[in-house]
Amino acid sequence: MAENKQEILDLLLPALRKTRNLYDLKKLEYNESRELVYATFESGYQKVADVTADSGTSMIRDVIRQIT
Repeated sequence: MAENKQEILDLLLPALRKTRNLYDLKKLEYNESRELVYATFESGYQKVADVTADSGTSMIRDVIRQIT
């Protein structure tokens, strides 16, 4: 089964916004060619998570670990 990583991030975003640490998270964008996730906050600040060769569940763990 092929995973749509952007769709996974779109579903994850509302849950992360409900947390104390990431309430100000504006968007999560997956760059397929670079295998990076760009987390943009309301202030404009951006963090980048490396998700090279990750499955969907591994991507979720890596994004949370790398942006908090």
